[in-house]
Amino acid sequence: MPPRSHPTARQVRLGTELRRLREAAGLKAREVAAFLNSTSTQMSQIEAGIGGVSGERIRRLAAHYGCMNQELIESLASMAGDRTRGWWEDYRGVLPPVNLDLAETEHHATYLREIVVSYAPGLLQTPDYARAVFGYMRPELPDSELTPRVELRMRRRAVIEGDNPTPYEVIVHEFALRIRVADRRVCSAQLRQILDHVEQGQVTVRVIPIDQDGFGGAGASMMYMGGPVPQLDTGLREGATGTAFIDAEPQLETLRTLFRKVEAATLDPTASRDFIHRLSKEL
Repeated sequence: MPPRSHPTARQVRLGTELRRLREAAGLKAREVAAFLNSTSTQMSQIEAGIGGVSGERIRRLAAHYGCMNQELIESLASMAGDRTRGWWEDYRGVLPPVNLDLAETEHHATYLREIVVSYAPGLLQTPDYARAVFGYMRPELPDSELTPRVELRMRRRAVIEGDNPTPYEVIVHEFALRIRVADRRVCSAQLRQILDHVEQGQVTVRVIPIDQDGFGGAGASMMYMGGPVPQLDTGLREGATGTAFIDAEPQLETLRTLFRKVEAATLDPTASRDFIHRLSKEL
């Protein structure tokens, strides 16, 4: 199997976890390569996500490493055997890979948690609202690039809709609900969209009112995507330098702690729904 030229975040994550297992066992890549009758180059490619690996080989490696976590081993083997071409591949070469990686990670997540303080949650945005948000990107996007971004954002919503929606909890600041990224009509429709999903039981929304005490997390925006086992959870933070996927356990624990701290400053789901109803009537 030739090396991949552009591995996905999921493929890179599989390689990263295999490297972590090897390092935990105190083994060098060349030692493991000899065990597999392979080469150090091939091992490096596997651990970088650019080389493929079978589920059976992962089980052999795990046994050699002395890993006894069967749930983790089988989850990694399942990742290796997944050859699904998801709908997001329609945008390969059209949008930056990070957009596709996010859609793929969400698709495989067992639950989703998010904190937003500047905009309405991406998974709940209307097309007009999303277009207004993307319209502020710098440099400005031509319609040929803006439209597929809006389309992908709308298609990502599949994970929280349908017969088997992924559990989704989102914390949103009042500021994000009030700011008019477009006109009154668009913002009113956006609030109704959020309420529709709440009232259908598809998502849990908690609001942080502007006058709420105990919230010092103005920069707390994040997405947390649960894996099949906790070791395969994934975080996502967006910053001035771009979007970063997070998979190191200390950083994941920081994100879990952040969510708990921010959640403590929110209204409960019922009060949050009523709060959004009141905002909607004000528009």
